[in-house]
Amino acid sequence: MSTDDQYGGGEVGGTGQTRTRFPEPSDPYAPPRRTPRGLITVVGVVVLLIAAIAFANQSRTPETPPTADKAPTATNPTAATGVPPVDGKSAGIPQGFAQTEQGAQSAAANYAVALGSDGMFKKNTRHALVEGIYTPDAASRMRAPQDEAYSVPFLAKLGLDANGNPPQGSSFVTRAVPVGTRVDGYAPTNAKVSVWYTGLIGMSGPKSTDPVRTTWKTWTFELVWSSGDWKVASDSQQDGPAPVPGDAVASPSEDISKAVKEFGGFTYAR
Repeated sequence: MSTDDQYGGGEVGGTGQTRTRFPEPSDPYAPPRRTPRGLITVVGVVVLLIAAIAFANQSRTPETPPTADKAPTATNPTAATGVPPVDGKSAGIPQGFAQTEQGAQSAAANYAVALGSDGMFKKNTRHALVEGIYTPDAASRMRAPQDEAYSVPFLAKLGLDANGNPPQGSSFVTRAVPVGTRVDGYAPTNAKVSVWYTGLIGMSGPKSTDPVRTTWKTWTFELVWSSGDWKVASDSQQDGPAPVPGDAVASPSEDISKAVKEFGGFTYAR
């Protein structure tokens, strides 16, 4: 112990009192402090607890069932159900869908693919597609307006001739690729189903001025159960929802033409 003359002229709390000076932590010759027994006990408990948690995590296997109080994982509304896709076709159009919500969704997805194909740009195949997909009344109403819409000037803007064919050495690309379906209403004899899809459209070729590009749209179908299958009574489209464009570099036209020939489409089922 030593007196300290720095505070109060040698008086700390009164004449004759002294203060205890503890060694500085940096002093290599200072005697070690005594650790309180309570602190040692707490540290020991914490170490044992950490070790127990680590052991429990290592011994847990993936097959361990979840605890009863854990909320179950919600089912993905667009997950595959295991129901086989239809195997019947008429004029290249899938048919024979089940009279269920799943069947209505599968019909809507497949109809979007068919109506988004290059067959719609050729008069004969367009009529066959419309007659196979729509109700007889809807098909008869649509035939003349569609023929007018797919006029020779319109086809020429896309680089197609009057019959809907591309120039020699070029490939006309048009596809609808469903991303998901949504049931907006359902009854055994009618349903309203929306199909969110991305589309490809454009001309692939060395002299093309309309390169293949992507679109994002939602196609909504009013379906009715007619003659043992789902048929479209009316439909409408709107843009989006569209994601942020990716950073993939656009492929040259020859790669797009090759991919269109090599990669076929799908028959969609829920």
